[in-house]
Amino acid sequence: FVRPGMDPAIEPMEAQSVPDIPVGRAWQYEPKWDGFRGLAHRDGDSVDLRSKSGQPLARYFPDLVAALLGVAAQRFVVDGEIVVPMKDGTLSFEELQMRLHPAESRVRKLAAAHPARFMLFDLLIDPGGEALDGLPLAERRAALEQAMPKLRSPAIALSPVSRDIGEAQNWLHALGTGRDGVVAKRLDMPYRAGKRDGMVKIKLAHRRLRGRRVPIPGEVTRGRFAPARPLQRAGPARSRRLHEHDPARGTRGADAAAGGDDRAAGPHGKGAGRTEPVEHGEERGLAAALRPELVVEVRFDHVSSGRFRHGTTLIRFRPDKAPRQCLISQMYQA
Repeated sequence: FVRPGMDPAIEPMEAQSVPDIPVGRAWQYEPKWDGFRGLAHRDGDSVDLRSKSGQPLARYFPDLVAALLGVAAQRFVVDGEIVVPMKDGTLSFEELQMRLHPAESRVRKLAAAHPARFMLFDLLIDPGGEALDGLPLAERRAALEQAMPKLRSPAIALSPVSRDIGEAQNWLHALGTGRDGVVAKRLDMPYRAGKRDGMVKIKLAHRRLRGRRVPIPGEVTRGRFAPARPLQRAGPARSRRLHEHDPARGTRGADAAAGGDDRAAGPHGKGAGRTEPVEHGEERGLAAALRPELVVEVRFDHVSSGRFRHGTTLIRFRPDKAPRQCLISQMYQA
């Protein structure tokens, strides 16, 4: 039922960061969930769940696969956000990250303790096999609500939408809920796979991590990709303390990505992750010196000439994203 160009690895529609919520009848507002973006393809008894970077996620979320198989519609492709709700109604990004574990037994234990939820906000192929990506968002949302009128499982839910700017402002400023801001989408736009026009995101500047302490390295060397060019150094990002390595959370890999393994004495140590030091302003050598394996989220103030010029802070790891998705152009859109 998947038409050419609508394969399981389709790129999700992207959003451009803007400082303020756009106003007008052309916009639809949605909460920005603090989770993993996911595309789900169902064809009969088969479900393919992919991350934003195109990586398979089904083995890490067997509870969502079961829920998607429980939907009455036998065929569809939906776009949404994977989150992990806690008992107090908030969302835990840390519990979500822990699902990406290599042991199936561990994944099933985590799924039983903290079931995931798939917040649906777009329909790309309807139950009849018709591709909807060329239709405007207003029609796609109506089709989504018709295809998923009564969802049996709490593991799948329709993400709320509104055309009221006041409600969007409430979503933006309601802290402690697991919402990460607001997304505004053009009602008249088709689904723009891999593009950033027609959808914007607005996030509060003040962020904090909830739940248990997340181990992160003391300093990470950051890089960005540019078209037809190797990885470009964008400067260091520091955190307050260096915690012990935790393979389940990926910090051992982060240490290698920062310039060495656990034998390295600093950013220019002789660990397996480096072959030569990389100085500020040096554009050659970074691709050879580092293996871009992990993606992290950082907070920054100013960008100039493709580099972060002021101090930056490492917020968290983003295992749902691929290094090749980290583009220099995004530095000017944040």
